[in-house]
Amino acid sequence: MFIVFFHFYYLWLRRRYFHSIIQKKRTLSFCILLAYLYLCTKKGGNPANRLNNKPMKILILNGPNLNLLGVREPGIYGNSSFDEYLPQLRAKYPDVEIEYYQSNIEGEMINKMQEVGFTYDGIILNAGAYTHTSVALHDCIRSLKSPVIEVHISNVHQREPFRHHSLISSACKGVICGFGLDSYRLALEALLTLNIKH
Repeated sequence: MFIVFFHFYYLWLRRRYFHSIIQKKRTLSFCILLAYLYLCTKKGGNPANRLNNKPMKILILNGPNLNLLGVREPGIYGNSSFDEYLPQLRAKYPDVEIEYYQSNIEGEMINKMQEVGFTYDGIILNAGAYTHTSVALHDCIRSLKSPVIEVHISNVHQREPFRHHSLISSACKGVICGFGLDSYRLALEALLTLNIKH
């Protein structure tokens, strides 16, 4: 009688033990799925890039007349062109994929932001004079998932009064101005910090 009881007790324990393992595996799988969905719903960046250890993708977008850096008013904008500065920035951040685009045309800038603004980890935007006039850029920025940092080479608040107001600042994650070309590096650092938090 004792042997029969022990046999059934052993079967019950084994069934319960294996059932517990199966439940734990199901719970772990469910937690992993929830973590991925959480990343997918966070604003800013592509969660698949972070899960696969892919490099961050950042777009630097310059607006009108910034193709003339190094030539245009060097007392304000400096003597270096952006083409000279960009390799230095890429060398400093080899693990970040930095794409650069410049246009003097508002619609082309919007098209570029819409192209990358749902998959890239961030956009660094110097909209130039469009900063003070473009409702269209404001609306575009608000529609994107990627965070946008507004940058300016000069301190616009020390210049003409019409430059003191930005139509895009309220749509951006943050604003950096007045540090010369180093404003772009500071913006990149801000995006790296945002990526780590997310």
